[in-house]
Amino acid sequence: MKKKVEKALDKVRPSLIADGGNVELVEVKDGVVKVKLTGACRGCPMSQMTLKMGIEKFLKKEIPEIKEVIAV
Repeated sequence: MKKKVEKALDKVRPSLIADGGNVELVEVKDGVVKVKLTGACRGCPMSQMTLKMGIEKFLKKEIPEIKEVIAV
């Protein structure tokens, strides 16, 4: 499961990197994905929207077993 999530995140990363940010996979457990937003994403006021409407939505579409994505 972790490899599937990492592969899906690789598809999202170019958009984040273009804006000076990135995302790191921390843990996948029981359908919950924990990520760390880095770079410009870390302090951005829009980071929660990026996390939920961007990353989480995309990961759920790619991997239906995912229930939630949270930032740590």
